[in-house]
Amino acid sequence: MAQSIIKQKSYDFALRIVKLCCKLRDNKHYEIASQLLKSGTSIGANVEEALAGQSIKDFSFKMSIASKEARETNYWLRILRDSGVISTKNIEDLIEASEELIKILTKIVKTSYAKQD
Repeated sequence: MAQSIIKQKSYDFALRIVKLCCKLRDNKHYEIASQLLKSGTSIGANVEEALAGQSIKDFSFKMSIASKEARETNYWLRILRDSGVISTKNIEDLIEASEELIKILTKIVKTSYAKQD
């Protein structure tokens, strides 16, 4: 069976988010670390659930949640960058990765909903 690109990308992204959140907590940025950890790891968790979906409707719903979580994560990452809490060079790659996930997930959601019609 072929490996799911979104499954691997969302997992790798979650690992990077966990590492960033550990650094944030070390610097006593607990609230934003908590928000970012929840949304950033939820992307992959919802992708995993979608891939085990019992129907195309279930798959589409879970992928749309993953897409929303990716957008929320992108928001928190931009907040970190623009507030100066994290240096720009350290956060820019994560912002780009979140934008890539958003694009992939948006395409998956649109395609899956089109299959339902």
